[in-house]
Amino acid sequence: MSTPSPRPPSRWRSIQAMAWALLGVRKGSEWHKDSAQIKPLQIVAVGVVAIFVFVLILIAIVNWVV
Repeated sequence: MSTPSPRPPSRWRSIQAMAWALLGVRKGSEWHKDSAQIKPLQIVAVGVVAIFVFVLILIAIVNWVV
C-alpha cells in the first residue's frame, strides 16, 4: 500500500511563513515543517509581493503627510 503524498502548502501558509520570517520569531518545529513543505519559489514570490505592498504603503503615508 502506498502512503498518501503530503498536501502542497497553501498560499496562506507561505504568507504566514514570510510574515514570521520578517518578524524574526518562529518555533523551530514550525520552521522545519515550512522548509519541508514550501518551495523556495513560493517564498520568493511572496517576498516580492510583500516588498511591493510595503513600498506602496510607504508612498501612501508620504503622500498623506505631505
